[in-house]
Amino acid sequence: MSGRPGVRLTLAAVLLAVVSGCGLTSGSPMVDDVEPGTIGRGKPLEGAELTVTSKEFTEQLILGAIMGIAFQAAGAEVVDRTGIQGSVGSREAVVKGEADAGWEYTGTGWITYLGNSRPIPDPREQWLAVRDADLENGVTWLEPSELNNTYALAMNQANYERYRTRTLSAVAELSKTDPGAVTLCVEGEFANRADGLPGMEKAYGMSVPAGNITQMDSGIIYTQTAKGACAYGEVYTTDGRIKSMNLVVMEDDKKFFPNYNAAPTVNSRTLQKWPAIAEVLAPVTEKLDNNVAQTLNARVDVDGEDPHQVALDWMVDEGFVQEG
Repeated sequence: MSGRPGVRLTLAAVLLAVVSGCGLTSGSPMVDDVEPGTIGRGKPLEGAELTVTSKEFTEQLILGAIMGIAFQAAGAEVVDRTGIQGSVGSREAVVKGEADAGWEYTGTGWITYLGNSRPIPDPREQWLAVRDADLENGVTWLEPSELNNTYALAMNQANYERYRTRTLSAVAELSKTDPGAVTLCVEGEFANRADGLPGMEKAYGMSVPAGNITQMDSGIIYTQTAKGACAYGEVYTTDGRIKSMNLVVMEDDKKFFPNYNAAPTVNSRTLQKWPAIAEVLAPVTEKLDNNVAQTLNARVDVDGEDPHQVALDWMVDEGFVQEG
């Protein structure tokens, strides 16, 4: 799931992915029978042929479909190139103009693509920095959403009732007053990265004994945390399993973890030709937050629904588009 905070690409992987073409395909037409609702009125994209891209994980598939549906309602013919494996494939498609637009995360842009090692704590400043720097690459970042797919620690309801921690500062305090209480289920990468567990411990002044840390695959973390096998599990803040398993997410009250706010990225030449893209997407972006993302992601990852249908249902339910 490259592009989410837990799987960032090394330079070697980036180069390999670029050379291998990252599995780019010609794509297929999006054929949703949609008309303007609150967006797309007057069909400002009539005559445009736009290619939408995304990475391969659930949230990205949903966001890619949302974007394509919005463009269709505004009159564009849309080619679907969503589901490209890894971050670099979809990114390079937008840079090179092989795709016109896709949703990206500010932290991924700043760290993975632009090569910075230190994230910017303020989400707005992080987006502004990415936007300004990426213009040189021919990519325009539109306004960001509140959707922030970053790291967090979460616990089940029983452990929450027992320990009553709501912030990482409270977890740090618990680790001092009752060291045995703070047991962690985490991914191997998170356990060893400076912007993962070691950095979090340093930022919050906590020291969790190695014997209290269990490393496992990210999918298992959710079930083990829900069962109480560990008091705290590493999660992604927009994952649908947080809601479906009724987990309690700890607030990152010192703002340690990078911001991964989702924003539409558009090839700058495309945007110059079709500036209405920005106004078509703006109301959709404003509606996206972690609660929406968790709900939509859960319909796919928990209920087994199709990502494109989930996106279409949401666009219709919100009144953005109407089915023809």
